[in-house]
Amino acid sequence: MSTDLTEARGLLIRYGGDQFERAFVRAEGSVVWDDQGREILDFTSGQMCATIGHNHPALISAMEKAGETAVHLFSGMVPQAVLDLAVKLQDWLPKPLKRVLPVNTGAESNEAALRLAKMATGGYEVVALGGSWHGVTGAAAQASYASDRKGYGPKVPGGFVLPEPNAYRCPVDHCRDRCDMTCLKAGLRLFDMQSDGAGAAVIAEPIISAGGVIVPPEGYFGELAGAARDRGMMMVFDEAQTACGRIGAKTGAHATGVTPDILTMSKTIGGGLPLAVTATSDEIEEKAHAAGFTFYTSHVADPLPALAGIAVLETIERENLIEAAAEKGARLRAGLEALQQKYEAIGDVRGQGLLLGVELVEDRESRKPNHRLGAVTTDECFRRGLSMNIRRRPERGAVWRIAPPLTVTDTEIDRALDILDGALAAGLDHLAGETT
Repeated sequence: MSTDLTEARGLLIRYGGDQFERAFVRAEGSVVWDDQGREILDFTSGQMCATIGHNHPALISAMEKAGETAVHLFSGMVPQAVLDLAVKLQDWLPKPLKRVLPVNTGAESNEAALRLAKMATGGYEVVALGGSWHGVTGAAAQASYASDRKGYGPKVPGGFVLPEPNAYRCPVDHCRDRCDMTCLKAGLRLFDMQSDGAGAAVIAEPIISAGGVIVPPEGYFGELAGAARDRGMMMVFDEAQTACGRIGAKTGAHATGVTPDILTMSKTIGGGLPLAVTATSDEIEEKAHAAGFTFYTSHVADPLPALAGIAVLETIERENLIEAAAEKGARLRAGLEALQQKYEAIGDVRGQGLLLGVELVEDRESRKPNHRLGAVTTDECFRRGLSMNIRRRPERGAVWRIAPPLTVTDTEIDRALDILDGALAAGLDHLAGETT
């Protein structure tokens, strides 16, 4: 069966994803193919999920194993695969985090994390960072400030935001190029003015991805975790995009040297299958359990995604992909910085490992976001065979988010850089033509 795309479009709810002109039929490694046989480099890693590349043989083998054993079970039956995943995760989690809850999506893992924090503390107030993205479900959506907040009615009560530590585009108009954490001090002061004294959690991404690939300054998370502790709140790290080696470390907690009370993994751990994990310590798990914590869903602790998670982690170890992320990331970043020297429109290059951001501006002095150039060049890149993501926030920047699989080759990186170079030149020519 091969359904016509034009016909099928009228049957689908438009969910916010890009509307491409072709259907996509196959994926392998860093490449996807459309129904015309056109190869496209996927430097989004399939929404950051294809950590070890699309359709890695280890992932296919895990799926076949599930087909021979169990794909799904009653939620009260703990599969052997889940036990094996829990043991495997002990090699990846910073101590004392050891207790794990396997679920399906990042939003679910964050919902579970916030429920754990609320039960363990007895509070309900949740603080998140500006530019954050934690999911589209209840409490996760309440704590997401990157976009899509308008039109859905009241949020879960108890939500507060701290200005994000963006040294390139300071949200409190204080710093330029070097964050001194005034944004954190001011944000905490405002929270304390408004709080009912019922703090539960501070949730943050080690790198604020959807907000423009913002890397907080050294020491920031130590200060933030300390502020949470002083207020009787749990520190939650949402590691949807920073876990499993992508930034050149096992997790963002390892990279920052700060261990949160609760850590969530998603995207990167499933390799393309729906797997997410919430992890915490014995002490917090015991407190939440004693208070009546539940998270009972139809697909909690499923065997199929658990097997996929084991395969992903073992592949990263076997193929030395953490080291590869650091090395390939350095190559990609050097190429992007060379483009920055060539094009005035590139205001900033930032990120870690294979999670990089390129901010486009009208000029480097004013740093006015060049949203039009971002849109034109993203489309041009896709036309030339490179898919990547543009993060556009009207009040902030226009940022390319570039995150290929950890298995990306040097040849693919160089090809992507050539495409970016050509797309930028074409985009600037196009905009110049619009003004004449």
